[in-house]
Amino acid sequence: MQTAAAVTMVRDDAFFLKAWLRHYGDMLGRHNCYVVNHGYGEDVAELAKGCNIIGIPGDPHKSFDVKRWGLLNGLLQGLRKYYRHVIVGDVDELVVVDPDAGKTLLEFLETAPTKRVFTPLGLEVIHRIDIEEAPITDRIIGPRMHVRPAPHYSKPCIVSTASKLARGGHFAQHPKLHTPDELYLFHLKFCDFAQYADAMNRRNAVTEEIGGGIKDTAIGRHWFSEARGEDRATFEAFADLDMQDGFDFSMMRRKMQRSFKPRGETGYYEFNRPSLNTQYRLPDRFRGVI
Repeated sequence: MQTAAAVTMVRDDAFFLKAWLRHYGDMLGRHNCYVVNHGYGEDVAELAKGCNIIGIPGDPHKSFDVKRWGLLNGLLQGLRKYYRHVIVGDVDELVVVDPDAGKTLLEFLETAPTKRVFTPLGLEVIHRIDIEEAPITDRIIGPRMHVRPAPHYSKPCIVSTASKLARGGHFAQHPKLHTPDELYLFHLKFCDFAQYADAMNRRNAVTEEIGGGIKDTAIGRHWFSEARGEDRATFEAFADLDMQDGFDFSMMRRKMQRSFKPRGETGYYEFNRPSLNTQYRLPDRFRGVI
């Protein structure tokens, strides 16, 4: 049985797909990567050569996220019969092992127990436009060295058991929380000002084509222009986040464990996800990890 597969769905996001392919394709081998090409994009097909590409229609639909996660859950449950672990998530989300652990993600998974769901701690890579002037030309971590804790992106995304994931991948139907100290989920949405604006323009265009508003669609509110705000102000505000010393998230993981509980009668489980007003500078050991 192969150690690990990575699965994502993408439409047009070449910048993030390149990072996803470099991260998982180089580490796991492209033959163990599964890319759902939403809308049969030619750029996606070209970039993902060597991966297992699944083309699907790109017709607009108000239940886009419901359909998307229905498909991803189906792939997840099928692939876990052939792999010890399956990593599933959005194309702008990458699982990283702390370099201090002395191993790659693949090496971690080779010895990691199965029959569980791993939840890496979520960190959102932010572009400090006031001090980070260098453009991203290849690696993202290096030109960008700041993160903010993002409990909303501490996702149960490494699966080796019969567990269904909720829409968005935020919750799992698994009664135990496994949060290894060395695992992080880097969310890249805010890693570059120019790329953010381009991506939001594309997503706003999709929701405009679908019609309807935030309340009458099953699509994340961040896809809608009315929830977008002013782009430059969003990035300028990162400078106001409280800078923290060190790089220790043990207390945050303990709070996740203490608050872990059933999510009502849904069959899913959750932990508290507070909004935090803090930021950290990544230690230099993280340079080049993505």
